Amino acid sequence: MTLLTILLQAAPAISLGPIGTSLSIGIVVLAAALGIGKIGQSAVEGIARQPEAGSDIRTTMIISAALIEGVALFAIVVCGFIL
Repeated sequence: MTLLTILLQAAPAISLGPIGTSLSIGIVVLAAALGIGKIGQSAVEGIARQPEAGSDIRTTMIISAALIEGVALFAIVVCGFIL
């Protein structure tokens, strides 16, 4: 028998759920990291341009990053339920 025949016979036993879950969790984590990184970059640029508004910008940055992290955690939990 060829390898392809053996793989095709085993295909019904192979579950793609864990692969999809892992891939979706990876995408969620990557997107959250990029979003929080962009917030940090913009906050540093904003503080550099207007140092007197630093505390307001920092507070807004922390709140926004926390919201993104919360949504990412919720998405990871939902991806875990897919499994």
